[in-house]
Amino acid sequence: MTVSTLDRPADRPALTPDAGASGTPSAAAEAGPAPTVAVLIPCYNEEAAIGKVVQDFRAALPDAIVYVYDNNSKDRTVEVARAAGAVVRSEPLQGKGNVMRRMFADIEADVYVLVDGDDTYHAASAPELVKRLWDEQLDMVNGARVTEIVAAYRPGHRFGNLVLTGMVAKIFGSRIGDMLSGYRVFSRRFVKSFPALASGFETETELTVHALELRMPIAEVKTPYKDRPPGSHSKLNTIRDGIRILRTIIILVKEERPLPFFSAAFGLLALLSVILGVPVIATYFQTGLVPRFPTALLATGLMLLAFLSLTCGLILDTVTHGRREAKRMSYLSLRAPGNHRPLAADRGNERR
Repeated sequence: MTVSTLDRPADRPALTPDAGASGTPSAAAEAGPAPTVAVLIPCYNEEAAIGKVVQDFRAALPDAIVYVYDNNSKDRTVEVARAAGAVVRSEPLQGKGNVMRRMFADIEADVYVLVDGDDTYHAASAPELVKRLWDEQLDMVNGARVTEIVAAYRPGHRFGNLVLTGMVAKIFGSRIGDMLSGYRVFSRRFVKSFPALASGFETETELTVHALELRMPIAEVKTPYKDRPPGSHSKLNTIRDGIRILRTIIILVKEERPLPFFSAAFGLLALLSVILGVPVIATYFQTGLVPRFPTALLATGLMLLAFLSLTCGLILDTVTHGRREAKRMSYLSLRAPGNHRPLAADRGNERR
C-alpha cells in the first residue's frame, strides 16, 4: 500500500507499480495502484498508551501515515506520539465527535483506519480490515470487539452496547453487531459524505446510522480486544455516556424516520384524548350537559395536537426523503474503493 505525498516522511519514497523488462506492466501494475492509507487516532490524555499504539500501527501498516489528533491533553501525549513517529495535530473543541469532524475534513486518503489511542484494539488486524474493504469495494468495515477479559469490556458497557445496538438495529437495520466499537475502516466516499454532527462519544452511533441509512456496502470483522495498559484511564462513564447515546438515537430517529416518530406521538396524544374525552361524551349523551368543561377542553386540545403531530410527520417525511436523496448523490459523486479495471468479458462486450 502506498501513501500520498501529503505529510510523507522524508525517508519513505512513493511506491510505483513495477514494470517488466520488456516495458509491459507487471501483475502489480495490472491490478492497479495500491490505496493510500491514513490511520486516524483521536487522543485525550493517553500518554501511557499512545506511543505503543502508533508503533503497532506503523508496523502493521508500514506504508500508511499515522495521524494523532490531540484534544487538549494535559499530559505528554503530544510529545510521546511525535516521538513514536506520528504526524501530530490538534483540535481545541473538546469531544471525540469534534476531533473526528476535523480529521475527516483535513486528511486526504483512499482508506481511513479509525482507532482509539488507548491500546485496547488489535493493530495486527488492520491489514485484514483494509484488504477486505478494498477488495470487496466496501465503505465501512467495523471491528467487532471480542474478549474474555472482564476488566477490558465491563458488564455495564457490554449490556449498554447490546441494548443500544439492538435499538438501532430494530429501527435502521440489523447489519452491525457492535455499534459502539472505536475500531473501523472507511472508504474515502464514506468519510467525505459523512456530516459528523455529534460532538462526543455518540459519534459511533452517528457513523453506524449514516452507513445504514444510505444502504452502503459494509462488513463486520471480529477483532481481539484487550484491557488498557497500566497508567491509562478510561474517559467513559457508563450512565452519562449511555444517556447521551440514547438521546442521539432518539434525535436520529426524529430526523431520519420522522413519520414513525411523529406517528407514535400522534398515537399517544390521541389515546390520552380519547381516555379523557369518552366519559365527558358519555355524560353529555345521558344528561345533555358538559359538567367537566376543563376536561373537555383538554381532550380537544390533545386531539388537535395529535393531528398536528401527524401532519408534521407527513411533511418532514417528504423533507427527509429529499435530504436522503441529496446525501446519496453526494456519496455517489465520489469514486468507490478498490481497483476499477473492467473484466475481460466487459472489455469483449465493449469491442462488440
